[in-house]
Amino acid sequence: MTRVPAIVIAGPGTNRDADARDALELVGADVEVVLASELIARPSRLAEARLAVVAGGFSHADALGAGRMLALDLTVGLADELRSFVDAGHPLIGICNGFQVLTRAGLLPGALGHNRSGTFDCRWVELAPVASSVCIWTRGIADTIHAPIAHGEGRYVHPDPASLAATGQIALRYCGRNPNGSVDDIAGVCDTTGAVMGLMPHPENHIVSRQHPLHRRAAAGTANGSANHLGLQIFQNGVRYAEAR
Repeated sequence: MTRVPAIVIAGPGTNRDADARDALELVGADVEVVLASELIARPSRLAEARLAVVAGGFSHADALGAGRMLALDLTVGLADELRSFVDAGHPLIGICNGFQVLTRAGLLPGALGHNRSGTFDCRWVELAPVASSVCIWTRGIADTIHAPIAHGEGRYVHPDPASLAATGQIALRYCGRNPNGSVDDIAGVCDTTGAVMGLMPHPENHIVSRQHPLHRRAAAGTANGSANHLGLQIFQNGVRYAEAR
């Protein structure tokens, strides 16, 4: 069986590109991890892919603001190629720093600001998929997704979240405590097609049950950390969508 060709775009300082690669390989993709600078030098790599991930981490040490430098790399050096990739309907996801990049690049609505607490926050959170969303990455996921966050600028802001809800662009909301003050508890959004999504939590860090801090309780019969809550489901949806195109 032919595996879906996928690309993980990294920048200097990103630290989740290998995790994203592992998640995609686990659900049937053939993955290449490429620095943005390498992709600019050979943009045909993006044209050859059918799914793309902008990896999380701290690209360029978040100089001049989270995701700004990597966003400039992609929009200046790869503007036409990136737009062609999106216009072709190929699935694209930006995680954490990658989400910041996609909003700064104008591929997703809204922006990310400093956490309301004013501090960096690292913890596990629960995410509720929005049933009315057009997002292909969260399609059909019924259970909450458990994933860690690790960010200082993860507060999602948008002047009219009701308009996003009306167009089905809210993909995920935080359950229980909102860790960063995001408007309307929004944890992830998509574009109007549903093929481009960004989220702050890291689903690539919960692709097997044992990664969850409460996985032993799951083995004892509780729901926390069970396979029903894996972030892997998001990547599986992306690969399936790419396969069907």
